[in-house]
Amino acid sequence: MTDKNDMSQENSIFIGEGVVFKGSIKAPNQAIISGKFDGELEARDVLIGASGVVTGKTTAQFVDVKGELNETVTSRELLIVRGTGRVNGAVTYGEIEIERGGQIKGDMIQR
Repeated sequence: MTDKNDMSQENSIFIGEGVVFKGSIKAPNQAIISGKFDGELEARDVLIGASGVVTGKTTAQFVDVKGELNETVTSRELLIVRGTGRVNGAVTYGEIEIERGGQIKGDMIQR
């Protein structure tokens, strides 16, 4: 049985702090990463927590980075790099927002 509060969790994946995942994930809704992910990640929204580290190919409409995102990133609509966030690699984005302290290193292409 689900209630209204659980609806946002449907078709989503959560990788908790301390969890290490290697492989490929395609989630129709959100991918919330607080652990370590290595591989190909595709979701509508990718949310990387302060302890999260994602390495590989990441594709989403919306990407919010509080932790670390490495290699190839495609954010079709909005990429937000928070003050604690670090993005390294080839970045393609629709719009970008970088908070004070946020870091981006690599090639950047606006769609």
